[in-house]
Amino acid sequence: MVTIVRGSVPSEEFALSHTLAALPDVEVECERVIESGEQTVMPLLWIRHADRSAIDDALREDPSVDEVSCLSVFDDEFLYRMAWVDHVRLLLQMLTNSHATILDAYGHGDKWQFRALYPTRGDFSRTHDFAENHGLSLEIESIREMDAEPAGRYGLTEAQFRALVTAARNGYFEVPRRTSLSELADEMNVSHQSLSERLRRATDALVEDSLLVGSVPDDYGN
Repeated sequence: MVTIVRGSVPSEEFALSHTLAALPDVEVECERVIESGEQTVMPLLWIRHADRSAIDDALREDPSVDEVSCLSVFDDEFLYRMAWVDHVRLLLQMLTNSHATILDAYGHGDKWQFRALYPTRGDFSRTHDFAENHGLSLEIESIREMDAEPAGRYGLTEAQFRALVTAARNGYFEVPRRTSLSELADEMNVSHQSLSERLRRATDALVEDSLLVGSVPDDYGN
């Protein structure tokens, strides 16, 4: 069964450790590339929260980078193409196991956070065994198997998925609302409190699964 894994690795064991240490405020995010093969894993990275010259200087001194070029500039965000040294390419091959797809990868401070999709649980198990055998500090935060039901694609229970879909179809999230929580609860034959809790948990699960892989800092909004 298709398995989605969320985890992290120390930057000193992976990539751009020098850059992340030299520029503590910098955030690095992988641009998704719909392509396969070892040469195309994480080739494009967005780097933000530092000026261009400081980033270029840090990347030139970073031992994990073989070649680098800046492709685009958008305000304070810079899109770079990376050619990694052999060590990083090996670790990327290990993480993807020649079958997995890196959905998200985010570097900040002393670690990289990632979300990867493996065709089977066995593919991930082989990656986990490889990490242990080679001393890589691979910390797993969550493992979720996707089933054939739509809810399983988003980390929701069937009840949570149905609550969100019903609320959306009835205009509960519109401004102004076309229905109330009490009316929705009556339609779904559940109590007002149960539906309220179900919607909150569903929203939390959906945001956690889709947005909080690392692209939003822990103190965002504080």
